[in-house]
Amino acid sequence: MTKTNARRRTRSAPRSPIRTASSRRSRRPPPLVYRRPLTWAAAVALAGAAAAVIVLAASGADPPSPGGPFVGGDLHSLVVDPASPSRVFVGGHEGVAVSGDGGSSWGQVESLAGADAMAWAFTDEGILVGGHPGLYVSNDGGRTFQRESEGLPATDIHALGSGPGVIFAASPQVGVFASTDGGASWELRTDEVGQSFMGGILVDPEDPNHLVAPDMAAGAVESSDGGRTWSVLGGVGGAMWVSWDPGDTARIVVSGMGQAALTDDAGQTWGAVPVPEGASVIEISPHDPDTLYAGALEGTDAAIWISRDGGTTWERL
Repeated sequence: MTKTNARRRTRSAPRSPIRTASSRRSRRPPPLVYRRPLTWAAAVALAGAAAAVIVLAASGADPPSPGGPFVGGDLHSLVVDPASPSRVFVGGHEGVAVSGDGGSSWGQVESLAGADAMAWAFTDEGILVGGHPGLYVSNDGGRTFQRESEGLPATDIHALGSGPGVIFAASPQVGVFASTDGGASWELRTDEVGQSFMGGILVDPEDPNHLVAPDMAAGAVESSDGGRTWSVLGGVGGAMWVSWDPGDTARIVVSGMGQAALTDDAGQTWGAVPVPEGASVIEISPHDPDTLYAGALEGTDAAIWISRDGGTTWERL
């Protein structure tokens, strides 16, 4: 799993650091358990132009593509490798591409062709990718992936996240489930929430019971008890991706459907973030909180932008 920086930003009163589930509950309304607000068919229709995945893997991919990286008819996810600031993966319905130079050039990850890569998680042991066909795992730094769906409560995986000693997943078939033994076995945490989750589930590096996820029916949502109950943070409707600064987990960006919103106070207040036209996934680099990536679908390829000033200005890669 990602080793995070010790850095934590000091927040002015009345904000208090998010450390434990009890401290979060004391300043928030009681967790709201909401029931299947969106059918999966409606969620797919809401997704429309879908999202983008950026993960950096330097070897094991085809030679760099001369145009934008191929992802297919939908763009689902965009993620920066926590182990390397220059490795980025972008994924969609039909393909996944990887860049080893921060998005300047791309190559296809052939072992993820057709994986419908929606969700990514990084552990100390490897990289996990989820999609309609199931769970894919890489134990060689993202060079190759194998499908490993045995024992899962459901094989249609739309959201993933990992933290100290735990992996979380969500499926439209069953809800939210977790593994505390590296994926050897899974426990269903709730069948009331999670059917409309999509993308990455953020796991607090200081409290693995504190989670934030993108819910296409509710915006950003939060759990303080390891995914058993959830409350709505909001941000934008049709949320397809959430990202935060691992050194300051109160700073969260939620994005989807050409819009994004940012909070610096763990969801108490939100402000709009200007994003490139059509961008559906905004990713904060885990290596530099002022560096953001954005992804949009252009035909069957992904268009990628970078911001080095926290989203104020963007440059097409």
